[in-house]
Amino acid sequence: MWLAIIFTFCFANTVRAQYFDLAVNKKKVNIPFKLERNLMVIQLKINNKGPFNFILDTGVGLMIITDPKLIDSISIPNKRTLKIPGLGEGEDSEAYVTSNLSVEIPGLVSYDIAAAILKKDVFNLSGYAGMPVHGLLGYEFFNNLAVKISFQDSTVTVCRPKDLKPMRRANKIHMSVEDRKPYVEARVIVPGIAPVKTKLVVDLGAGHPVSIERYVKNYGLPQKFISSANLGIGLNGPINGFISRLDEFDLGKFRIKKVLASLPDDDNNQNHLSVKRDGNLGMGILKRFTVIFNYADSAMYLKQAPTFNEPFEHDMSGLEYYAAGNNYDRIIISRVEPGSAGDEIGLERDDEIVAINFKPVAKMTLQEIDELLKSKDDRSLLLDVYHDKRLDKVVLTLKRRI
Repeated sequence: MWLAIIFTFCFANTVRAQYFDLAVNKKKVNIPFKLERNLMVIQLKINNKGPFNFILDTGVGLMIITDPKLIDSISIPNKRTLKIPGLGEGEDSEAYVTSNLSVEIPGLVSYDIAAAILKKDVFNLSGYAGMPVHGLLGYEFFNNLAVKISFQDSTVTVCRPKDLKPMRRANKIHMSVEDRKPYVEARVIVPGIAPVKTKLVVDLGAGHPVSIERYVKNYGLPQKFISSANLGIGLNGPINGFISRLDEFDLGKFRIKKVLASLPDDDNNQNHLSVKRDGNLGMGILKRFTVIFNYADSAMYLKQAPTFNEPFEHDMSGLEYYAAGNNYDRIIISRVEPGSAGDEIGLERDDEIVAINFKPVAKMTLQEIDELLKSKDDRSLLLDVYHDKRLDKVVLTLKRRI
């Protein structure tokens, strides 16, 4: 499953400048992160409580606390309620908007940072990542700093824009910052259609490589695709659509071949978005580079990483799953795509995967399980599964579907 986290916040009042700066004696700060299922997780404290795990997400215009239980953990003297429209099948979500918080990241100082606290944890990010996740941090982290992300050593390095030294042989790409989110232009090439110029929001919180909205409406379905795909979770429910491959995706000087693309249903309309766009650029592509965001200079720098030429592979099992239990060590199937390898052997929603190839899933990360299930076409895996209140052993033969 890919998590396409898409937030659209409507502010009735003008928001004061909210930002981070380096501590007075610092010229740069290194912040470690964990990459869990294409989500960048850092630790921070709020009002001297924590540490809490937050996802760095350029697609978020306001700091989000997704775990409502944090209301009881941090002191919030004043808060008001607002409705949040989003993509998906359901009603708008509700959140509290806090007064200013003290957000503590070692080496940084926060100024006037407020947050929205979701009244209901609609994303279950903890279950998706297999570890406690308390929220998302976006525009406020990026707007005042130059931010370098190295996926090779899992480090975010921040400095003031005036102290930025761009990487050698990096490609500088113009990036506009509109309504608190970054946008770039890219070119999409598919069979039988002239190259399409697209405006994409750069979204570190989207696990897929790229999503192209209104594609099906404008060009019809491609020749090969996966239908009835769950493309992620929006603020008011699942985002459904199709998955296909692009012949080529051109970003700056880079020509990226056979990229997997998410094509949301046309019913997922985006009339509420304040900035017109054609989709989003996600982690499936971004993690193939070392990336620098410099909002002050309207620039994104990309330097090719050793993983650049690895093939794009989609899940070959048809299983979507999440981690459950106090230690997130139980793997529960949440959806089985019709006609997939998992469907053909009778796996169903709410089945529990106990072991894969004799290795207990409690000793595996979700990232490891993901990689196994998209590893090789026609590969057979032995699964121990609780199904219909009994433990079954089944052979799952992976099937490349796109």
